[in-house]
Amino acid sequence: MADTFGAMLQGTAAYLLLGGNEGDPEAMLGEAEQRIGQRCGRVLARSRDHWTEPWGFRDERLFLNRAILVDTTLAPEDLLSECLEIEKELGRVRTGKGPGPRPIDIDLLLYGSLRVECPFLTVPHPRMHERAFALAPLADIAPDLCPPGNGRSILELLDAVKAGSA
Repeated sequence: MADTFGAMLQGTAAYLLLGGNEGDPEAMLGEAEQRIGQRCGRVLARSRDHWTEPWGFRDERLFLNRAILVDTTLAPEDLLSECLEIEKELGRVRTGKGPGPRPIDIDLLLYGSLRVECPFLTVPHPRMHERAFALAPLADIAPDLCPPGNGRSILELLDAVKAGSA
């Protein structure tokens, strides 16, 4: 599907994962997506919404997850910075205590074919291949896309996670 959007791109194809389980997740993801479109680049595609169990902690509230494809001219570090600022504006408070409930989370999963490794950003997302809650929405919009450095498509990675062989 990435080829479908290739001719439409003016910048770089960045795949983001939006998620949250506090307040009204549907409204929060919609607001985050709108702000991303205004400040980070044109939103070219959106996955279905996926309700999932919390990952890495217990909570009675399900998470709502959505992947989006953004055509961005921002550098990866600048895109991440904008996403973190949007999270903050929407009420996200990072405690440094690990995973927990939150109104919004925006992860940069993929940035074109680029690989980035620095203290505050790793692309492709370093745990994406282990997380069905990230891969399932991403498979909605880019099932055949192979992350840089990985010979398997998003759909193949999702199948491996579901089979327990990630």
